[in-house]
Amino acid sequence: MLFSHVVQASETVRSTRSRKTKIATFAELLSAAGPAELAPVVAWASGELRQGRIGTGWRTLTTVDTTPALVATLTVSAVDAALTDLAETSGAGSAARRKALLGALWTAATADEQAFLVRLLTGELRQGALTAIVAEAVAAAADVPVELVRRAYMLSGRLPVTAVAALTGGVAALAEFRLEVGRPIQPMLASPGATLDGAMTEFDGDVSVEIKMDGARIQVHRDGSRVWVFTRTLRDITASVPELVELVAGLDCTSVVLDGETLALTDAGRPRPFQETMSRFAEVTSTRELLLHPYFFDCLHLDGADLLDAPLSERRAALTKVAAAHSIPALIRPDEEAAAEYFDGALAAGHEGVMIKSLSAPYAAGRRGRAWQKIKPTHTLDLLVLGAEWGYGRRTGYLSNLHLGARDPETGEPVMVGKTFKGLTDALLQWQTDEFPRHERDRDQHTVYLWPELVVEIALDGVQVSPRYPGGVALRFARVVRYRPDKDPTDADTIDTVRALLP
Repeated sequence: MLFSHVVQASETVRSTRSRKTKIATFAELLSAAGPAELAPVVAWASGELRQGRIGTGWRTLTTVDTTPALVATLTVSAVDAALTDLAETSGAGSAARRKALLGALWTAATADEQAFLVRLLTGELRQGALTAIVAEAVAAAADVPVELVRRAYMLSGRLPVTAVAALTGGVAALAEFRLEVGRPIQPMLASPGATLDGAMTEFDGDVSVEIKMDGARIQVHRDGSRVWVFTRTLRDITASVPELVELVAGLDCTSVVLDGETLALTDAGRPRPFQETMSRFAEVTSTRELLLHPYFFDCLHLDGADLLDAPLSERRAALTKVAAAHSIPALIRPDEEAAAEYFDGALAAGHEGVMIKSLSAPYAAGRRGRAWQKIKPTHTLDLLVLGAEWGYGRRTGYLSNLHLGARDPETGEPVMVGKTFKGLTDALLQWQTDEFPRHERDRDQHTVYLWPELVVEIALDGVQVSPRYPGGVALRFARVVRYRPDKDPTDADTIDTVRALLP
């Protein structure tokens, strides 16, 4: 298959708002791909690289200056091989070797193919082709139920692997996917809840009320003496968190998969700032100067038994059995008065709020449904940073006023919903000024415009109708809470979520 076929399909998807057309376009592309081409084609359609991070960003790409080819001759296999070579290039002389590899690839690519490669390598394509759409396209191309594709993807954590199974082995191959200890699965996600009373009433009181901690999501696996620790984006951080590995290795079980949060605490037992917890994830080896404490809230597997489809009541029983001393505090089926007191206590202890979880719901990995609801005292949204304006006064010389965007759920493209400079500490101003140029897409005299790669958590008092921004809404009294390096751009809230906050 020619690489240009992938580029043409991607452009068709980018230029239409019709979900049906997007799915049909990708399904046709996948049907035409050979077995060896499926994995890279599915990865690229999803805006990802099959090789993961290859160390080639925007700054590197701007140094590649070659005349585009006039005729499309690049094949999918040739491009995938070139990207593999780039990923495997390291050590002495790697910079020159990497530049030569990129130059050869760019020389063989047409102008449209070069533009696609830039978007692919800088992460911009993640905004245009949602993984959910590609999953439906896989189901259509393989003529299998989309629910089977979603479940297999949930269990494998890798859509290209799922697609190869669906298109080469059909229903039987998809049914072979199981929870595999040591291989992370997509985490179940929560939706914002309006009020504590409303969430309690929605589930008729059959709920677990848990503290909503300001920590980093972790998923831990243990098989015998082997332990793995993964982030919410399924990145393996085992080497960075030896104290968590030691703790899980000491649990009274043979095999287990636990879902939870980890955070650093002050000497008084209160949670440290989120950024301090996340700083541990970047270390290759721990200095143990800032110890992490785990707080597990779910058990997905215990001693050979998979619990994904079991109700939360059963999963919590398993959690209590294996890790009671390290489970997150919770009230089971409390009355409204007890739940309200618990909520106030969580806030007083320095936590974000509470989680309300249906005790009858299974673990819906990779899905953001109503079975889990987060209740906070103020509205918060995870938004994309689209740009930043140069400050003035005491902020002269710093990138300050942020341009904020939500995701369009159909196209994945960012939709601007407001600006803010509130909540920015001196440390954050310095960090933004140092970091933002690494994500620069363009600039003018007043503003540096960014590729939509950074996720920031924004607190706000509400949303109002406004013709000022493309989404037709504007944020009221928005202020920065923190940046979310643990989240991908696809985890940002959608414009529908923002509009749902309209009075």
